[in-house]
Amino acid sequence: MSLLRLSPLLLATFLAACDDAPRFTQAEPGEALSGGKTTVSRNDRSAFSLPSANLSPERRLDFAVGNSFFRNPWVIAPSTTTARDGLGPLFNTNACVNCHLRDGRGHPPEADASNAVSMLVRLSIPDQPPFMKEIERLGVVPEPVYGTQLQDMAIPGVRPEGKVRVRYATHSVAFADGHSVELRTPQLQITQLGYGPMHPDTRFSARIAPPMIGLGLLEAIPEADILANADPDDRNGDGIRGRPNRVWDQAQQKTVLGRFGWKAGQPTVEQQNVHAFAGDMGLTTTLQPVDDCTQAQTDCHNAPNGDGAEGEKEVSDNILRLVTFYTRNLGVPARREVGSAQVLAGKNLFFEAGCQACHTPQFTTAANADEPELAGQTIRPYSDLLLHDMGPGLADDRSEFAAGGQDWRTPPLWGIGLTEAVSGHTQFLHDGRARNLLEAVLWHDGEAASARRHVLTFDAEQRAALLAFLNSL
Repeated sequence: MSLLRLSPLLLATFLAACDDAPRFTQAEPGEALSGGKTTVSRNDRSAFSLPSANLSPERRLDFAVGNSFFRNPWVIAPSTTTARDGLGPLFNTNACVNCHLRDGRGHPPEADASNAVSMLVRLSIPDQPPFMKEIERLGVVPEPVYGTQLQDMAIPGVRPEGKVRVRYATHSVAFADGHSVELRTPQLQITQLGYGPMHPDTRFSARIAPPMIGLGLLEAIPEADILANADPDDRNGDGIRGRPNRVWDQAQQKTVLGRFGWKAGQPTVEQQNVHAFAGDMGLTTTLQPVDDCTQAQTDCHNAPNGDGAEGEKEVSDNILRLVTFYTRNLGVPARREVGSAQVLAGKNLFFEAGCQACHTPQFTTAANADEPELAGQTIRPYSDLLLHDMGPGLADDRSEFAAGGQDWRTPPLWGIGLTEAVSGHTQFLHDGRARNLLEAVLWHDGEAASARRHVLTFDAEQRAALLAFLNSL
């Protein structure tokens, strides 16, 4: 184990850097309403599962129907349940809610788990010139036999692709006052490969399912407002180089701004859903019309599917519309205790450390948003939706469109303090390695190295205040 301590010189340097930080002595007007008028008021286990507060009763019917397709399991074809058949042949789960339990955050598999369920493993091989078409449209070069995602479940008669296990190595980080925190580094293990060995240069990236709240609001932020925060050349000299990801939009058949996914690899809520249906459950849609089987997986290709006789896909256009409506309109919970002295102290420390340089507090959604309830809302996601180099410790060494192996999209922080209430755990970051928020903060590096060093100067009272602020979000 290694211990990191700060010298008195560094401590003095970071304290001096705080002079220009804003000071908050009271809550800002409307600060508790993270989703503007869409904000919901519950803070219990159902806090992430409510429709936007301003959704009309008529529109709540579509929300409820979309919710049913999100929650209920899909079945193997052929089946009398024709609206929900076609699961697989390869898949990770049979229902969206299994990954996003109560619409919340996933977690790594336990040591004795038979399947990873709410954690996926992305696959690819290094970019190569013969595969430029795949890079343009997928953002990666698929592993030749197993594709872009490892599926650890399959229907009868088809072999699963493999099993996923995670072990951890640990090291410690110390604050200036001597307080030590143990961090764990995941060590991914892929066993029981069903279709032979993988390419020797395969890149792996473990990803837990993110929470579902506020997706439509993020989609409604004007592109120009997101790009206004980009600074790939660090023109202002603050060390923060936010970059947009540019990704392929299947509906528009062109490259556009990426907003969703751990590396901002998806442009819209609908396309994110399409890829989840295909990769996670093996379900076809008009935008993704074939099963997620590679050429080497002949038993997968020969298995029955749930496509309709008239060419309708397993997930019909109407079902996709309803699920997209549901996932766009999951309300963001209101913040708690925004005016308390400890939360305000933590907010000041958050800004003093420079965390807001990536976790942009506030945006206003477009007046012409696809859903009228989401239009013109002042929202507080605490994310810039841009890519940032987070250093080698968090790197997966796997590129995705413009995102490099150390790049990650800034995840929104709204609702993060309700993770335990909703999901029953406090495991954070893209692979769930952080067991609490303090560990998540201490994994920050790269462009966030300065903020991390500053946090390491905090004493016990300051640490508690910072966590109180984060848990209020």
